[in-house]
Amino acid sequence: MEQVEVVVAHFERATLRVGDMFVKVDGDQRRLDIEVDVMTRVPVPTPEVLWRKPHVLALAAVPGTALGRLETPSTASPEAWAAAGAAVRTFHDAPLPPWPGKTLDDRVARLDRECEWLLVNDVLPASVIARNRALAETAMRPWKQSFIHGDLQICHVFVDDQDEVTAIIDWSEGAPGDAMFDLATLSLAQEHHLDDLLDGYGRDAVDVDLIRAWWAWRCLVVVQWLVDAGYGAPEEFTEVAVLRSLA
Repeated sequence: MEQVEVVVAHFERATLRVGDMFVKVDGDQRRLDIEVDVMTRVPVPTPEVLWRKPHVLALAAVPGTALGRLETPSTASPEAWAAAGAAVRTFHDAPLPPWPGKTLDDRVARLDRECEWLLVNDVLPASVIARNRALAETAMRPWKQSFIHGDLQICHVFVDDQDEVTAIIDWSEGAPGDAMFDLATLSLAQEHHLDDLLDGYGRDAVDVDLIRAWWAWRCLVVVQWLVDAGYGAPEEFTEVAVLRSLA
């Protein structure tokens, strides 16, 4: 009998693994629909869709291992990080999907709300929040639209022992957006690999200052969600440590 492993479980989504199959249960059917649609469009390896039912999506396990985990420094080789950068550039340059992504106004409004929550709940010193907010605001400008993953965490990129990308997973946030946001999400808390990532991506289209600004934005806006989803106390979060270091 196959064991059932709970991969992710929170108020928005649960993901279970049974053998070589992952089953996603999502309260928002649109996210699952987008995930499947995006995987038919992006020119990079993605999981195979096994079957779909309302609010449920079954995907085949992908080969390789994750590039790393947010909580610890990645031990993947520079070549693996460069391969990841090349793969990201490939879908960033792909034709845009026909649905809209998050707007500049959306991003600004969320930054306002989350910074207020951090202050009210005394999560970090006001000076640390203010410095990171000022940094994050530099990313709040009109951007060239690219086909972005939208949640390109390090654990969503898989590579093999030949340092080739075997798959990129979890595409439910795929949409038009700022390419620097994806690069920032992938390199968050992995700054020592940023040069390797950009070697593969191509530095012609990169603004490192904007990547750092998106680090601050992502860390500022995610803390409340992590608390609400039951991931622990803020002082334990990698994102809070990043905010302290950026300040």
